[in-house]
Amino acid sequence: MCTLAVFTRTLPGLPLVVAANRDEFYARPAEGPRVLTTDPCVVGGRDVVAGGSWLATSEHRLVVGILNRRTGEPPDPSRASRGALCVTLAQLRSVQEAVDLLSRLRVDEHNPFNVLVADRARAVVAQNRADGMALQELPPGTHLLTNLDLNDATCQRISRSSQRFQDLATRFADTRDRSDLVAGLHAVLGDHLTAVDDRAPTDQLCIHTEAFGTRSSSIVLADEHGRVEYLHASAAPCRGAYRRIPLPWQ
Repeated sequence: MCTLAVFTRTLPGLPLVVAANRDEFYARPAEGPRVLTTDPCVVGGRDVVAGGSWLATSEHRLVVGILNRRTGEPPDPSRASRGALCVTLAQLRSVQEAVDLLSRLRVDEHNPFNVLVADRARAVVAQNRADGMALQELPPGTHLLTNLDLNDATCQRISRSSQRFQDLATRFADTRDRSDLVAGLHAVLGDHLTAVDDRAPTDQLCIHTEAFGTRSSSIVLADEHGRVEYLHASAAPCRGAYRRIPLPWQ
């Protein structure tokens, strides 16, 4: 269970911003953002168990974020790694190449997932569901993705946070203050409140339970000139500061 917000072609001077929390079992080892491949260069967090990633960006200025999709069935361990697919998608040259690859995947090749593939000009969400692969082109604006459908108002994390993310976009349009935007994203991603019941930890954006919770948080900002800034907190955003991750192609 993770939360990902994408601002696509809606923030002045920042055509793409992705802000995401990674929620995972504490016992599953992972490493912070690093170079995952060199040709092309891809930087992202690394899942030590399967070797893939949950969020990655590349020298082609693609940003890819993948989330497990909620189902009533346990994952099939014989299927291909969803994290490895994230890295494969990040290695491609364009959003269109990613769309073409996703369109060719068999539904049963991977366990169900939601994935965002975006650059400065285009953003697409693919949902690998039991009834097939659903591809959605995102219009300019602010969009939210969890383990349910895109912008699904029945998800408490989305209903709780959507207006707050939109308010940040509105404020940035007035101020053009990038540090204020990052601080605002940090505050929302570190939220422990829900609209229905503050005692329901998995309905919060920043999750803390005995065995499972928010392990890290990332913010990726791509400006109109092609520069990408990758910020990462190696703990839950309520507990850790973001640091800038060096990108070798810049």
